[in-house]
Amino acid sequence: MDSAGQDINLNSPNKGLLSDSMTDVPVDTALAAQTPAVEGLTEAEEEELRAELAKVEEEIVTLRQVLAAKERHCAELKRKLGLSALEGLKQNLSKSWHDVQVSNAYKKTQETLSQAGQKTSAALSTVGSAISRKLGDMRNSATFKSFEDRVGTIKSKVVGGRENGSENLPSPTGSGAKPLPDHTPF
Repeated sequence: MDSAGQDINLNSPNKGLLSDSMTDVPVDTALAAQTPAVEGLTEAEEEELRAELAKVEEEIVTLRQVLAAKERHCAELKRKLGLSALEGLKQNLSKSWHDVQVSNAYKKTQETLSQAGQKTSAALSTVGSAISRKLGDMRNSATFKSFEDRVGTIKSKVVGGRENGSENLPSPTGSGAKPLPDHTPF
């Protein structure tokens, strides 16, 4: 892999996957000779800075190669241990969820929701009791008792007719002897 074709984007999924033969772009001395030196530097100071620059660039290349080797070694160890990216993600999510649960904001929210749930439960219980009490009051009212008596009377007539062996319901006209005519519309 040559340095011109390498991905230097730090957000790239390929970051850190550098080859051992990677070298940094060398300083073009012809171009450097054409650029004017910073004012106030002597030729000796400029040479010293260029030598230091070359040394730092060489160290950067070495560090990149060491880092790439360490990342490969890390990946190999994880593979041997059976640790996959999914396993790492699960561990990260688990740790993050634990961190959220021990945070003050989560605890305060949990307390607030718990109190709201208790208050809602108490309010619904009160409403349920009130409805039960109103239904009880309504059942004891004269209107409901009258209605209940009428339903009971109708029920006893309907059920009473069946208990006597008669399968036919009483006729609305009062004559139980005649069956209703079969009227077909077509």
